[in-house]
Amino acid sequence: MRLLLAFIAVPLIEIGLFIQIGGAIGLWPTLVIVLLTAIAGTWLVRSQGAQTLRNLQSSFQNTKDPTEPLAHGAMILFAGALLLTPGFFTDAVGFLLLFPPFRMFVMHNIRSRLKNSNINFKTSPARPGKPDADVIEGQFKPVSPEDGPSGWTKD
Repeated sequence: MRLLLAFIAVPLIEIGLFIQIGGAIGLWPTLVIVLLTAIAGTWLVRSQGAQTLRNLQSSFQNTKDPTEPLAHGAMILFAGALLLTPGFFTDAVGFLLLFPPFRMFVMHNIRSRLKNSNINFKTSPARPGKPDADVIEGQFKPVSPEDGPSGWTKD
């Protein structure tokens, strides 16, 4: 229902803003502003996207949690889509998403909502006679450092 309201409200807000701003400054200045915000937004998305990609690669190399760079990347991608959409409201939201403190604020709110929500993952019960799909059977032999290398690493 919220998504439906957004799909109805956003175009109405954009139309209203175009009428108001176009009436105040004229048609051509309005179109130039929309074009310039799209160009500036594209440049900002490219530069911040490249920085986020470097942060993501760094987190993979340092075996850190990549959740934060991935979330930043998703929000930057969404900001790019909003900035390429003609309109003043979508441009404002897109530029806000390019502002790192605002992205941190959004991530904090999403994180707190996820912690407060009750998520139940349904698992299929094991069927008689058939092994569970999540179970991997195998054999192991304990190896201590005194026994030498395990054979899984290069020495």
